[in-house]
Amino acid sequence: MRFQLTEDQVALRDGVREMLARRFGPDALRAAVEEPGRLDRALWRELGAAGFFALRLPEAGGGVGLGLPEAVLAFEEAGRALLPGPLVATHLAAGAVPGAATGETVVTAVGNGLVEWLAQADVVRGDGGAVGAVPLRSVDPLTPLHRVPAGMGMAPVAVLLTAAEQLGSATRACELAVQHARTREQFGRPIGAFQAVQHLCAEMLVRTETARAAVYAAAVTADPADIDTARLLADEAAVRGARDCLQVHGGMGFTWEFEVHLHLKRAWVRTHRAGPATESEENLAAELLADPA
Repeated sequence: MRFQLTEDQVALRDGVREMLARRFGPDALRAAVEEPGRLDRALWRELGAAGFFALRLPEAGGGVGLGLPEAVLAFEEAGRALLPGPLVATHLAAGAVPGAATGETVVTAVGNGLVEWLAQADVVRGDGGAVGAVPLRSVDPLTPLHRVPAGMGMAPVAVLLTAAEQLGSATRACELAVQHARTREQFGRPIGAFQAVQHLCAEMLVRTETARAAVYAAAVTADPADIDTARLLADEAAVRGARDCLQVHGGMGFTWEFEVHLHLKRAWVRTHRAGPATESEENLAAELLADPA
């Protein structure tokens, strides 16, 4: 089975990337870090106008009429750009919450005892709202968090879209590491000429492409076991990729001038959305034990 993207899917991916590069490039990213907790409502509405949130709604209902594979491609680009906000929750609320599809309404959700962007959200879904929510100090300056007394697990689609964001972040970390290895010089040579750096970059690429195959396959099958596999591989690719990218950059990777540390921090936060990784591991183990083959 081949998972080659169609021409329309490539055009969708490139279009989302171009829009985000124009509206949320490096300068906008740094400005957002300087104002943590502020959600750009104009950008949110622009995402809605572009069909980001209504991507999977039928055309008869005012949506774009595409499927889960296309949504995965869009969320991969959002993760690559470190786009902030409760993107997954608002996307899943399109068609159910008035204004979510167009970006007029910001929707967040309770999951795993955490709520992202509670102060900026117009609607909170799940577990009866965010009663008793307590603010947390988030490691990611672009993801404000609250803890609630109880929380249920995420829907499989939400887990997959989060995995797509992780894949985008892993891809970007790999790109940044390779770019730096080609231009940074030590002892009169680019650091990419040294075997240790080459190995780091190669391992990042392998993890990223392995996660990509799993995420794309899960987008096609929508099978819960495939989604758990995609989640585990994408989490590993994003977290370890960002760490290795920091290793390639050295101490400068944790400075505000570089986005590397932001990818690591966002990856850490995303790993907690769907609950402990052990839950996905247990699901996969149960699936394997139940299969006579």
